[in-house]
Amino acid sequence: MKVLLQKDVHGCGKAGDIASVSDGYAINYLIPKGLAVPAGAETINAVNIKKKAADHRREVQKQNAKALAADMSKLSVKVYTKAGENGKLFGAVTGKEISSALKEQFDIDCDKKKISIPEPIKAVGVYTVSAHLFEKTTSSFKVEVLPLAD
Repeated sequence: MKVLLQKDVHGCGKAGDIASVSDGYAINYLIPKGLAVPAGAETINAVNIKKKAADHRREVQKQNAKALAADMSKLSVKVYTKAGENGKLFGAVTGKEISSALKEQFDIDCDKKKISIPEPIKAVGVYTVSAHLFEKTTSSFKVEVLPLAD
């Protein structure tokens, strides 16, 4: 019997999958517990359409991320922060500050958690930072740390 899984079932599949299981298992366990519903031709067709739409959406996101990565590799983001006389910062530049600078200067939304800083930025200068935009898509760009003008 073919069933559409409503929740993840160990040994059968994940939610949204269509699984072939024995009639007894489906009728006595999966369906009464709300883990699955019987899958007819309409249900199978609807699931296939949803999967194709999700795959298409994912492909579009991937292409957009690759285009953004190519654009970001040419950027130089300026971050202004308090610094001492010798160029040492009071604190460190974090992903949050870089993310907000990207938004302000280039209107690019990049979550602070996706920005990877190789070593802490604690002095004025130019640093190379990378951002993970999508699975297997990262972009390296320059961050120029400048002292705040009084």
